[in-house]
Amino acid sequence: MTAPDAAELRRRTQDLVAAHPPATTDRTEFLKARFDAGLAWVHCPAGLGGLDAPRSLQPVVDAELAAAGAPDNDPRRIGIGLGMAAPTILGYGTDEQKQRFLRPLWVGEEVWCQLFSEPGAGSDLAALGTRAVRDGEDWVVDGQKVWTSSAHLARWAILIARTDPDQPKHRGISYFICDMTDPGVEVRPLRQITGEAEFNEVFLTGVRIPDSRRLGPVGEGWKVARTTLMNERVSIGGARIPREGGMIGPVARTWRARPELRTHDLHQRLLTLWVEAEVARLTGTRLRQQLVAGQPGPEGSGMKLAFARLNQEISGLEVELLGQEGLLYSDWTMRRPELVDFTGRDAGYRYLRSKGNSIEGGTSEVLLNIVAERVLGLPVEPRNDKDVAWKDLAR
Repeated sequence: MTAPDAAELRRRTQDLVAAHPPATTDRTEFLKARFDAGLAWVHCPAGLGGLDAPRSLQPVVDAELAAAGAPDNDPRRIGIGLGMAAPTILGYGTDEQKQRFLRPLWVGEEVWCQLFSEPGAGSDLAALGTRAVRDGEDWVVDGQKVWTSSAHLARWAILIARTDPDQPKHRGISYFICDMTDPGVEVRPLRQITGEAEFNEVFLTGVRIPDSRRLGPVGEGWKVARTTLMNERVSIGGARIPREGGMIGPVARTWRARPELRTHDLHQRLLTLWVEAEVARLTGTRLRQQLVAGQPGPEGSGMKLAFARLNQEISGLEVELLGQEGLLYSDWTMRRPELVDFTGRDAGYRYLRSKGNSIEGGTSEVLLNIVAERVLGLPVEPRNDKDVAWKDLAR
């Protein structure tokens, strides 16, 4: 079957809109019809929301649907599913897993979270201690995860756990899909410096996961997890935004609207950060174009590094530009939001929330090592624990 071109995709999209008018069709039903028509993510296989078309043609579909007033799938709310779970399931899932999970994930009927980091395994994720022990056709999981976005909303989670403590830490891990509604899963809020609790800690006590919900071979979970992590960094640092989108937008608007706040020093700093933000935006566009050729590489780590640094510097400049107004904070109410909003609310919120950007999705220190070793080709950092069984490591 020949992959459809732009004209064919445009025709298929128009047929979808004609058969399911957005103005009179239930939102969820429209999204299901779009997925079934292969217009969800056109580069994916036929039958799984795609048409085996080039990834670069997705904007053709999106533009037609936007012109018709069609609803989107609220990607900010389901970003973990779209940006992390879906690529991993596509890469390592069985046919049954792909059929079961991808459609409700894309439509937004089922929210996903990521059970990776632990209190003793954040930057050094491969040192994780959550155990999964085989019991017949099930795995019994015990442990604790932390900094889990959207766990309070999620139906499913991507989970890595240690299945062989006699192996070195990178080789004794397996990857699972965990039902967050199962007995033994407890979610507790973690209140952040912003006052919100978008993060959670998750306790797993005797949670039974069928072996049919394992992704990839037993003991190769680290390889599978790297696919997730590389896609996560692209989704955080390389998101598609317009010029003056993201953190630089509010600062630029304040600068234009409030000339009384301007100084020469602030002007120079704003110009520098504006240019750097635009360079990062264009680099993100180029990175997404590279995805047409396959899975993301370590370049996503560089984008995520730039994202964190720029957000923190720009939000700091915004607070300084506003002077006394920048010291105000509108609302410390404890709430558990439905989506992660890096740029929402006021300047004080943006300043505080950006502090987490250099931790979440891989700490900046770890990402610097990845860029140094895998992009620049510098010598690998010595690791004395590389071939030591996990059970023998000092903790």
